[in-house]
Amino acid sequence: MRKRPSTLADVARRAGTSTAVVSYVMNNGPRPVAAATRERVLAAAAELGYRPNRIARALRSRTTGVAGLVLADASNPYFGALARHVERALERRDLLTLIGNAGYSAQRQRHLVERFLAAQVDGLVIVSADSVGDVAEVAEAAGVPAVYVHNGPPGAPVAAADNQDAVREAVAHLRGHGHRHIAFLTGPDDEGPVGVRRAAWHAAVPGAELLRSDYSRAAADALTRHLADAGTLPHALVTATDEQAIGVLSGAWARGLAVPDRLAVISLDGTPESAHTAPALTVTEQPLQAMAEQAVALLFDEAAAPLATRAALIPRRSCGCGGGDLDLLS
Repeated sequence: MRKRPSTLADVARRAGTSTAVVSYVMNNGPRPVAAATRERVLAAAAELGYRPNRIARALRSRTTGVAGLVLADASNPYFGALARHVERALERRDLLTLIGNAGYSAQRQRHLVERFLAAQVDGLVIVSADSVGDVAEVAEAAGVPAVYVHNGPPGAPVAAADNQDAVREAVAHLRGHGHRHIAFLTGPDDEGPVGVRRAAWHAAVPGAELLRSDYSRAAADALTRHLADAGTLPHALVTATDEQAIGVLSGAWARGLAVPDRLAVISLDGTPESAHTAPALTVTEQPLQAMAEQAVALLFDEAAAPLATRAALIPRRSCGCGGGDLDLLS
């Protein structure tokens, strides 16, 4: 027979106190509880395996203790790493996270927002891959705070890195290795942060070569092989994402081209995987933890304001650091 879950009254009887005192302990208020009594209540709860009833708490407080997190693409390591930081930041505020994967679909992104609102979440964090529509407006119309992280439509609250500064630093670093013509690998379009990155590269290296591929390792690998076969592969490249950079490394290896001696590469994401490629990728590391913490602060702290945080350059082998100087290339 299935065991009946322990209740607040069970804990009160075991601890020799009232259900009100147990409630104060479990909810950290609204009234203080003596330290000895608190320890007795917590010990009784542990012995009985008591878990607070989140639904009952929601009815009393008119909050659910749950936040919704909409991801652009759960399979992308960048968004996965960002999701972990957002979840931890919400957990520090005693909030449970519901996660939904939009799969780069604006329609599914809106559907997930509506589903989370129906579940009466206390707030929404939206990791949007593009700027199609402002789903935060849907949440706000329902009286639920919402914030974007990484990317959002103009005028919306967004916790993001300083992408322009990241590109300028990447370009300056490659120039320090002697490169003058520094190509840029962007996506199939220039939506969101990638568009900001491409524009910053264009301003820093006017007239250099712009390349495009899907945001996948396979697409960037195929492009690199094609350029190598045609004899048009650049000598220095900044990639919009780590997924593309990993594909570039794979394509260069398949054609027997040495990185960084024949092709120097810097990526603009800096996911944990970037340190474990062959060779290890030089990156401008997106401050994912700071972005996540700022997003949660924007969600619940009225005094918080959006502030772009710096993406630090992490030099590794793919640009030529740690393995000798490159010859000057024109």
